[in-house]
Amino acid sequence: MIWITSDVDGELYKEPFSKGILSRSLNIADIGFQRAHEIASDIELDLIKKGVTEIASYELAKVILNHLKTVDPVIAKKYENWRSLRNSKKPLIILIGGASGVGTSSMAFELAGRLRLKNLISTDMIREVMRKIVSKDLSPVIHKSSFDAHECMRPTSIRIDNVIEGFISHVDVVNVGIEAIIERSAKEGISTIIEGVHIVPGFINPDLMENNNIIIFTLTVDDEESHKQRFYSRCRQPWAKRPLERYMDNFDAIRKTQKFLKQQAELNDSRIIDNVDINQTLDIMVNDILEQFGGMENVKQKSERNNDY
Repeated sequence: MIWITSDVDGELYKEPFSKGILSRSLNIADIGFQRAHEIASDIELDLIKKGVTEIASYELAKVILNHLKTVDPVIAKKYENWRSLRNSKKPLIILIGGASGVGTSSMAFELAGRLRLKNLISTDMIREVMRKIVSKDLSPVIHKSSFDAHECMRPTSIRIDNVIEGFISHVDVVNVGIEAIIERSAKEGISTIIEGVHIVPGFINPDLMENNNIIIFTLTVDDEESHKQRFYSRCRQPWAKRPLERYMDNFDAIRKTQKFLKQQAELNDSRIIDNVDINQTLDIMVNDILEQFGGMENVKQKSERNNDY
């Protein structure tokens, strides 16, 4: 058996080498679990042939990287960037926004799995908590959905679309909770993914954006018919609580919010992804994250073993 050792807050931690753990790490390069497992097996055999029974985690990382360079330099570079990302002192905060039905929840779940991040928060959950705190009489907007918040607002003399005005008011309230989570994640050094319709480029405090490792993605479904089909697919699931008719009745409003989100992303130079293919979208997001944050050379985050090869 090969033992992997690492220093955790001044104490030596030891665990057995696992091809499964290494395979998951290698799959950051989207090479498929079968090929990842084959590479992991080759690395294990090389260590056994050399008579290695115990190796420090940072030394193992060097062995893995050198092996990958002989297999595929592209995979090696992605692995190297992923290691830098995992070992960063600062937390990675990923924000994924998009109108209802474009797949922010699904993509956040897939991205968390690929990057092996444990903290995933929905802005809908933030809104639900705020609904318990703020009464309907005090803030009727928060008790509506993002696409029909305008229904509870007074008419305005300002020439602005009432759907967008309601959406902005809705986002402004939820944004308080979003910023609180970002601040907490930064303070505690916890990498976090926050997803939902309330993630709007340009709405988050610029100071937070400058001082932390934050990246924003705005997902869209540009084809209108494809966007409708997403709701048909969602609402036929047994866990779905909202009727299809509600989305279809408000579909034009949902498309308006998507247009506004896209405009905001363009104004703030944020990445916009037409979420047609889940795997393609996931690859774009992972590559952007690794390119933007993968080159950092900092110490590991506190309270994390990070012994994941």
